[in-house]
Amino acid sequence: MNLKTETFQRIDEVITHYPVKRSATLPLLHLIQEDVGHISDEAITWIAQKLELQPINVLEVVTFYPMFRRAPIGRRHIKVCRTLSCALSGGYKTCDTFEKEFCTHRGEISPDGEVTVEFVECLASCGTAPVVMIDEVLHEKVDVTKAKQLSAQIKAEAAARK
Repeated sequence: MNLKTETFQRIDEVITHYPVKRSATLPLLHLIQEDVGHISDEAITWIAQKLELQPINVLEVVTFYPMFRRAPIGRRHIKVCRTLSCALSGGYKTCDTFEKEFCTHRGEISPDGEVTVEFVECLASCGTAPVVMIDEVLHEKVDVTKAKQLSAQIKAEAAARK
């Protein structure tokens, strides 16, 4: 596994908190995804060996919880809520706008590697629908106009890094 030294240290430390090694599966998955950005087959096998499990036991956890990603994502992660309040308030149009702005399809990385747009379940702000989370920042009442403004901001930040 190609992880930061700090991640290896945190993994070893976290395992000591659990009397049954298997119980450390979720925290280890979070640590690896935080470091690498997704959970690869290699990571599943590595965690299984570390916790003395079969790889299928780790894969079951990865595929059960929707917060774990099996493939890399773009540098910026746009999550559009699709549950009832957001859907009724225009969440699907908001998501379509982000996809058009970044020439991508849901769940795929944009051609420049900058953005992944996807639908997610409830972002817990139904009263301010539609809501979008960009990386870890929540944006409320994101209609088509606001989606275009946020897209322009992301594009400007990407251009400034180059």
